[in-house]
Amino acid sequence: MPHCIIEYSDSLERQLSPDELMHCVYLGALNSKLFEADDIKSRVIPFQHFTSGTIKQNFIHVALKILSGRSSEQRKALSSSVLTELSKLPLSAISLTVEVIEIERSSYSKVVN
Repeated sequence: MPHCIIEYSDSLERQLSPDELMHCVYLGALNSKLFEADDIKSRVIPFQHFTSGTIKQNFIHVALKILSGRSSEQRKALSSSVLTELSKLPLSAISLTVEVIEIERSSYSKVVN
């Protein structure tokens, strides 16, 4: 944990690669000091069609799915750490958002083969 799901406007790929974006979010999660390096999982989903109100503004939205049990202060620190790293990207006229979503431990299942 966490599962970092990065949604973004696909036109951003002219300015940075999906790998660069994943690395940025990875650093934010790692810098939160809540997770071990090998436990941070990331994936990206580019969007070609989107709006923000009445305009088509570029965006990056990161959903950080973590197992329940962290304090609200820890969740806020995680969100802030990822947003800090995103803010370092050389992008302008962009909406950056981060949310932390708790996964209920009792219903989470995992198998690695």
